[in-house]
Amino acid sequence: MSIDSLRRSAVATVSGLPQGFWWLWLSTLVNRTGAFVLTFLSLYLTTELGHSAWFAGLVVALHGLGGVAGSPLGGALTDHWGRRPTMVTMHLAAAACAAALAFVTSAWGVALVVLLMGVAMQAVRPSINATIADMVPADDVRRAYALNYWALNLGFAVASIAGGVAAVLGYRTLFVVDAVATTLCAVIVFLRLPETRPEKTEAKAGEKKDDERVSMLDVLRDAPFRTLVLLNLLVCLVFTAPWIGLPLTMAEQGLSPSSYGMVIAVNGIVIVGFQLLVNKVTDRRSPVVLLTVASLLFAVGTGATALAGSAVAFAATVVVWTVGEMVHVPTNAAATARLAPEHARGRYQGVMGMSWAVAAFVAPVVAGAVVDGPGSDVLWAGCFAIGLLAAVGYTVRLRRALCEDEPVSPVPAEPEPERKQPSPASGS
Repeated sequence: MSIDSLRRSAVATVSGLPQGFWWLWLSTLVNRTGAFVLTFLSLYLTTELGHSAWFAGLVVALHGLGGVAGSPLGGALTDHWGRRPTMVTMHLAAAACAAALAFVTSAWGVALVVLLMGVAMQAVRPSINATIADMVPADDVRRAYALNYWALNLGFAVASIAGGVAAVLGYRTLFVVDAVATTLCAVIVFLRLPETRPEKTEAKAGEKKDDERVSMLDVLRDAPFRTLVLLNLLVCLVFTAPWIGLPLTMAEQGLSPSSYGMVIAVNGIVIVGFQLLVNKVTDRRSPVVLLTVASLLFAVGTGATALAGSAVAFAATVVVWTVGEMVHVPTNAAATARLAPEHARGRYQGVMGMSWAVAAFVAPVVAGAVVDGPGSDVLWAGCFAIGLLAAVGYTVRLRRALCEDEPVSPVPAEPEPERKQPSPASGS
């Protein structure tokens, strides 16, 4: 492929999206560029405050546990209160937590702040995803999610490099900078991003309003969406396992921590360098095919880790499941937007986000226990099996629900005005 054709592909990938999306994209980039807390939290707890590695792991897990509560909370606020107010409030709450970490030093004080930070950070995501679904034409939704995910990873890559250099100024300085960046993100949303929540329809006598009609229980009763959430949970468990299991497996092979650093950096390099190209290749593809292929890539990439014996081989496995990540994340978000009624997009995205948070809490614990018990080979064999199970599930259980020509079942079950069903978004 020539340089000129690559340039045309890049232009085609970023063109045609509304201005509001790019302000949201910029806010994501700013937010993630200053995201230092989670990257350096374990080092801060162990080297600066003198806590054990066990306690550092517990605190990081509490962040994930906060996300389990924050995701449905953010989804409900997104639909009831609005997209922009939820984003601004939760960004400011996360900024306050980051700033608090610069001053709170007691063990359980830090644990509480990190738990609340997990709530706030996860609560903002349903409003972001719902806003993209609101403002972007249906055919471009998957592409928009992919671009926003690219901004997230680009910002994270910058934060990892800049944070490592800036750590000489002290961890507390990094946390303050994180707070400033998150506040700036909130300011961008407040000043430049319009509210996109669909207009409420007038309810007839005895009927509930649209935003009251769909409860979290109603969302879970939506069989196709429930299946999508459960399959996403399986994929998330496989995706999260390497972040714990990979360094332990490499250590068993006698490889140094610096080797692991170089191997895992491949994940960010591949996403930043090739996300736009992957978007072009997957554009307008069937969402079921994309989710199935992504699951297979996760299965093969993680399963092959058991066979790797060198840093280069481990890096190759990371490339495989990273491509699966680049395909899965935007496609899953677009599929969620497709299955959700307009007035319940926040709740649907909130429930979907909860599956990511549950995996972030469960997978590290399980992966560590398996490596310490049966061994790392069992962990990677399990990941391979779970990835295959998810691939079969997408093909067998969701082909009809995500097919372009099939109507999506209305939720909830009682009669309601017919809602417009968007066509699949860029292959979603």
